[in-house]
Amino acid sequence: MTHPEHTPASLPATRSKTTRPPADTTGRARRARTDPMAVRPLRDGRYAVETDGGTYVVDLDARSCTCPDAQIRDARCKHRRRVALDVTDGLVPPPGQRTAVCAVCGGRTFVPTGDDAPALCARHAIDPGTLVSDRETGDRLVVVAATGDRADSVATDEGRLVADYPSNADYGRHEPVFRAVYLDALRRGGDVTHYAFPASRLRPVTDRDAGPSPTDGIDAAGPTTA
Repeated sequence: MTHPEHTPASLPATRSKTTRPPADTTGRARRARTDPMAVRPLRDGRYAVETDGGTYVVDLDARSCTCPDAQIRDARCKHRRRVALDVTDGLVPPPGQRTAVCAVCGGRTFVPTGDDAPALCARHAIDPGTLVSDRETGDRLVVVAATGDRADSVATDEGRLVADYPSNADYGRHEPVFRAVYLDALRRGGDVTHYAFPASRLRPVTDRDAGPSPTDGIDAAGPTTA
């Protein structure tokens, strides 16, 4: 009689089984690449791995798999190895994260499982302290914080929503808001006002960017306190 722990899980697959080049590997490492498998992340942070022989559940954090090779031989089976490969290559989210859609470009990204804020991919996420340029005015600012809230839900001290400013008409109302301060204001010292911007209005300044930044005619999404 087969022990329940060694029985393939009854889980439907949502991806087609694929293979990988062997990459000069042998044994289980080779089978992890060359055997047809489909990896599907589960809501609890584990992964269902469908093979031609059945579907098994891998837990990377616990270093376990429900297949006989892992359960009986305590081996690092081909299923665990395939999941690790897919996580490393960004094909499936790592444990504790889920797949999401970037609020700016619609590209695929990964976010913490319990995070309900608008998601941003690596291209559009901006870390606090980053020097950025306002696409509308060319002014230089320093990002203070990512609010995690949408432009159509964040109000400035003027009582207007960030999304309702005419200067933000070309940016998505659904985009997350960043708070930033003008670089010239920081240089002058004293009290510094924080301004709110839709994510895609701010462009990180690269080493190739040069020249002074204008600061006249400011029309950011209004002043707002941090």
